Amino acid sequence: MQSLGLITLMGSGESSPSGRPLFEAAFSGLPRPVKVAIMETPAGFEPNSAYVANRISQSIEHRLQNYKPEVTVIPARRKDSPCGSNNPDIIRPLLDADCIFMGPGSPSYAVRHLAGSLAWDMIQARHRLGASLAFSSSGAIAVGKRAIPIYEIYKVGDDPHWIPGLDLLGRMGIDIACVTHWNNAEGGVHLDTSRCYIGKARLESMLATIPSGTTIVGIDEHTALTLDFAERTCRVVGKGGVILIEEGEERTFGSGSQFSMVELGDFHLPDPLDGIAPDVWAEATTAARSRTQTEGSVLPDAAAAAIADREEARRRKDWKRADDLRDQLLDMGYRIMDTPEGPKWEAI
Repeated sequence: MQSLGLITLMGSGESSPSGRPLFEAAFSGLPRPVKVAIMETPAGFEPNSAYVANRISQSIEHRLQNYKPEVTVIPARRKDSPCGSNNPDIIRPLLDADCIFMGPGSPSYAVRHLAGSLAWDMIQARHRLGASLAFSSSGAIAVGKRAIPIYEIYKVGDDPHWIPGLDLLGRMGIDIACVTHWNNAEGGVHLDTSRCYIGKARLESMLATIPSGTTIVGIDEHTALTLDFAERTCRVVGKGGVILIEEGEERTFGSGSQFSMVELGDFHLPDPLDGIAPDVWAEATTAARSRTQTEGSVLPDAAAAAIADREEARRRKDWKRADDLRDQLLDMGYRIMDTPEGPKWEAI
């Protein structure tokens, strides 16, 4: 059943008008209505974390109405509390989500309260079974192999340093460290707040300590990078660009461009159970089976023809035609999943 969903990393803008195309990239190919789960965890230390999550929920519901989103906010604010990331009742909506989102807050707090948790196991399991994942701002920083403790450096005055991240992609052969808000300019001429507020000079001092093989992924504000594992490609969407830095070499990819996933690492499919508790995987696969087509379902001729046409469009790299056909199939009641073995479908 393993079929990796998309992963979308956003520099910022998740609750602004510019967030629409970023979420459209994350929702690509998902059934309608799209079931979205928003994790509160990165902002769980803030008294208004529910407000932060609900503002994103309202933005999705308002700006992406054509996807008929059904949004659930998951108040998993800590690992060690009843309302937490280890409470199966709190995080159960993850099992039914088509897209799981995690956004603003503190990267170090997110890592501390998700690493080794039931919620993180469930998020990884859902991704390996086809759910789309979207991370913005601090959430995107937290999921790298290494993360920047932004608050500790920018607000408290700690010396610039890396901390271990959640390493979402490590088991797929991809070693990255995300830096969101890359082109932030809130500090004006007197304070460099680029590179997620720590500034260019401090980040450059940190680059000298990053282990060989790690790719820095800088993402401008109101911009997203979507990883498509079926196509082995990465696409840039939004107002700005994406900057890759490896072994001192820096490359910039503008909005609308795409590049091979090889640029991020030697991608390979993960072992389904690698890093996931067996009981969580069993629960996730059971939930996934309940949503897929029943055995013996027959695909109508019109839908089969649309799938064949879409494959031909993809072969020609006519992505607009392919997307149009995907949307037609969704309207017909069929979700298409692109896998290394070819397209697969399920009734919705």
